[in-house]
Amino acid sequence: MNILVVDDSKAMRMIVRRTLRQIGYGSENVLEASTGHEALEMVKGSVPDLMLCDWNMPGMSGLELLRNIRQQTPGLRFVFVTTECTNEMRLEAAEAGADYLISKPFTADHFQLALNTVFKQ
Repeated sequence: MNILVVDDSKAMRMIVRRTLRQIGYGSENVLEASTGHEALEMVKGSVPDLMLCDWNMPGMSGLELLRNIRQQTPGLRFVFVTTECTNEMRLEAAEAGADYLISKPFTADHFQLALNTVFKQ
């Protein structure tokens, strides 16, 4: 499985990778992008099975990235990992095609639940 982690914070990308290892995704091919634009370019070359993405990033928000992704590759599983998690954001994410939204701070159990849910769809 190929996973793309998109976050402007290097530290957060490292935390997400560590959490993935904790829940048994350590042998997966995990790539990183620090911007939405970089993620779009990476997806053009090879579509991952899962994208884990921050909501607030400079240049292109995670929501803008999701909308672009849905036009390019509608079947890509897309999960937000974000500090902001209002009901309005959840609704907006779902309407744009997000498969799940994980709020920060998170635990390995949150990630496990999210990925179990996403891959049962």
